[in-house]
Amino acid sequence: MKKAKYLVPNDYMADPSVHVFDGKLYIYPSHDWESGVEENDNGDHFNMKDYHVFSMEDVENGEVTDHGVALSVEDIPWAGRQLWDCDVAYKEGKYYLYFPLKDKNDIFRFGVAISDKPYGPFVPQPHPMMGSYSIDVAVFEEDGKHYFYFGGIWGGQLQRYRNNKALESAILPNEDEPALCPKVAVLRDDMLEFGEEPRDIKILDENGEELKHGNPYRFFEASWMHKHDGKYYFSYSTGDTHFLCYAVGDNPYGPFTYQGVILTPVVGWTTHHSIVEYKGKNWLFFHDCVPSEGKTWLRSLKVVELEYNEDGTIKAIEGMEQ
Repeated sequence: MKKAKYLVPNDYMADPSVHVFDGKLYIYPSHDWESGVEENDNGDHFNMKDYHVFSMEDVENGEVTDHGVALSVEDIPWAGRQLWDCDVAYKEGKYYLYFPLKDKNDIFRFGVAISDKPYGPFVPQPHPMMGSYSIDVAVFEEDGKHYFYFGGIWGGQLQRYRNNKALESAILPNEDEPALCPKVAVLRDDMLEFGEEPRDIKILDENGEELKHGNPYRFFEASWMHKHDGKYYFSYSTGDTHFLCYAVGDNPYGPFTYQGVILTPVVGWTTHHSIVEYKGKNWLFFHDCVPSEGKTWLRSLKVVELEYNEDGTIKAIEGMEQ
């Protein structure tokens, strides 16, 4: 088993989204801090207020460069609170930072901020994306299209919506009902809005049935998409059961068939990741709460090599040993 290592030992960073731009690895994490907000199931204690961007050219032995603050809550005209997991996409000389943020009514929306450089600073648009809701964005580019994945339950508010419309009150499925689906939409050509109505991503078992809400491996939050040997790997966090899991499909919309666990539970409540190929190896970026002695709102960024079996399945990584 390869050994994971911490990347930013002097600060608390979590929820990493990672991409290769201009031959470098760029990391876009959430920035945890001790805000003093009381812990609860809505995640109010995850009270992030800015983003830093990091880069590196040698994952195993290289230095990690902190490019400083790329965007702050105070820069965003429509801001309420809580800058959670973000991601960045590139198109025609511009870098687009997508971020969930509660508006002034405490409803999560997605915003867009733009820069000429992968490390920012990013200038936010004056309004959130139309029709956007919930949390945890990941953007996957293929053939000039940018697929925008999102969604998270509990504090992520996904249970407040059905068919992209707000409900009178939140509804979680019963244990024996299909789990709530993550969402995907292709972005508009200008990268500023959805180019279509967001669609459900179906995660199926080996019999072609949707995973049930009571299944410990069902989707909770933290979508990520990558491609390996021509197959699409949709990976995610199971939230309250604390796994990173993955499912495989034939196109970016799915459906995806559940395959197994990528990472077993780590120290801390949340688990959130990204997977990237760089210089001939595959890497899993994630976080845990060992340095903060288990404070779940103070997480530390880590990386470990990810390995595949010959049949394309992913070799599971033991979170507590990492």
